[in-house]
This record gives sequence, C-alpha cells and structure tokens, in this order.
Amino acid sequence: MRLQNTGDRMVVLDTETTGLNPRTGDRVIEIGCVELINRRLTGNNFHRYINPERDSEEGALAVHGLTTAFLSDKPKFAEIFEELREYIRGAQVIIHNAPFDLGFLDAEYKLLGHGPFSSDISGVIDTLVQAKEMYPGKRNSLDALCDRYGISNAHRTLHGALLDSELLAEVYLAMTRGQNSFSIDHGGSHNDADSEGVTLELLPLAEITVRAASAEELAEHELVLNGLDKDAKGTCIWRQVPVEATENPAQN
Repeated sequence: MRLQNTGDRMVVLDTETTGLNPRTGDRVIEIGCVELINRRLTGNNFHRYINPERDSEEGALAVHGLTTAFLSDKPKFAEIFEELREYIRGAQVIIHNAPFDLGFLDAEYKLLGHGPFSSDISGVIDTLVQAKEMYPGKRNSLDALCDRYGISNAHRTLHGALLDSELLAEVYLAMTRGQNSFSIDHGGSHNDADSEGVTLELLPLAEITVRAASAEELAEHELVLNGLDKDAKGTCIWRQVPVEATENPAQN
C-alpha cells in the first residue's frame, strides 16, 4: 500500500448518527472534519450539529449524548450540504472504518438527489484497514490506537465527531510518520522500494502542531454543555468525572 503524496490536502472526517443503519432511516447528527496540508494541522476545521428530524436510538444516544431536544434547533442536512461539499471538495479523506461513515453520507446525499459522497473527493484512506494490516489480530479501535501511540484521549468520555477527528488525525500522523510505504522490506535496507524496485527515501519526522482552544471556542463549548444540562435536567454526562477516575485512580 503506497502512502499518498504529503503535499495533497487531506481531511480527517468523522460522523455521529442516530443509529447504525441508514437503510432503516438512521441519519447523520454531527459531522467533524480537520484539515491536514503537508502533514500539518491547519486549524481550518469543519464542525456542524444537524437536526435529523428523528430520535436517536438508545444505544446511539449512550455513545454520543446528543439529545433530540439539543438537536431540534440545529440546521437540517440540506442546509449544510453545500458548505460541506465546498469544504471537502477534491480532498483525500481519512476515516476510521470508512464504510460506516460513507454509507451514511451517501444516504444523505441520495435524499437530496445527489451522490455519491465519493464523487466530491479525490479518494478515501481507511485507517482501520491500515491498522489491521500493521497490527493483525490486535484491537484497532480508535481508543486502542490512541493507547498504542501514546495519544491522550482521557478527555473523551463520549464520542464526538470533531474530537474523534482530531484524535484520528494524530493517530494517522503517528501511523505513517517516516514511511513512504507499508510494504516494508525487513531484509536490512534502511529505505523502502516500490513494486518496480525504485528506492523511496524515508520522510523526516513531522513536527506535531498542538492548537489550544480559543476563548471564543471555549465559550461556545460551554454554551453547548449548558444546553445539554438543561435537556438532561441536571448535569450532562459530558461534565461527569469517569467512575474509574474517582474510585480506582491506580487502574489503567
């Protein structure tokens, strides 16, 4: 498997949904994207909550915590469609377990008489497929990969599309750092070669850019949490300290 040209624009994408199956009417409720150019986070992110016009299944709600009441005043997918298309147009899109997200996005496009989603982008990189090739027989969920690469996800008590995209971007950079190919020859050479025997130079380590949330972003986040508190008639799960952190601090 050949890595993409590092000069290409890449978009790391994740969605949250009302359930597991778009064929039975489940819808997208959140889209989060982060942009990578030359293997660097640019800060040009795309994040929208979406009114799915239906309730989330109980299992899905436990995963993302986005209530029907919270989403009721958010734009419908049709209202963010053109903005999303403009953002992802021509990009190489990175997704963990791509068939899931692509199935939902294709379904949303089809409802609007468009599609498929892949027609707007240059290609898809599925990090789950890559991880299975690199670590066969091991757990390769996003959480497992964060643990494997030492990427902190301690603040992730629930799934969120933007947060998961940011974590996946770090995982992707860690997975592909210094490699031009996943077909590594273990015969002792320090460089890799393609299928025609042409030597490929290893890339230098990329500098990791960490962007702290701005005061405006923190204030917006607080407003979202306040809305969830109101819907939950108490403290929403996003503000709750994980049980293991309070009862068993020594356990990993």
